[in-house]
Amino acid sequence: MEPDWGAQGIRIVRSGELDSNTPQTPGMTGAAAITHATAGAKKLWAGTVVVEPNVKTGAHHHGELETVLYIVKGRARFRWGERLEFVGEAGPGDFIYVPPFVPHQEINARPDEPVEAVVVRSGQEPVVINLDIASPENTTEELPDSFHGRL
Repeated sequence: MEPDWGAQGIRIVRSGELDSNTPQTPGMTGAAAITHATAGAKKLWAGTVVVEPNVKTGAHHHGELETVLYIVKGRARFRWGERLEFVGEAGPGDFIYVPPFVPHQEINARPDEPVEAVVVRSGQEPVVINLDIASPENTTEELPDSFHGRL
């Protein structure tokens, strides 16, 4: 029996159909686009996130999940390592890859505009392991969890 490509083929989730009924963190807004419920995805999760100016997350990792971010707008700073000793920034058009178990922190590097990003993760579970690592960043308000959409 041939697959029913009409029912089992490509799914388009329109911007107005994103699901904001996901865990939220103050200062940022996440919305799910591609999940099992919205598109039938079994191994991926994708969504959007907006991080307000002067916001940074607490240190955390996502267990065995891999994460990819694509920066649409703004300037994102990332810190990673056992003491968040490594730092890099990304702007519109840049991709960021976060390997499994890497301690990291996301920071809006601009005081005047939000960061808007697309997030893709290698699993459906909202894995966030918060870590007790002091941030080297002093200029922004620290908030828990991650701006990876699924918190």
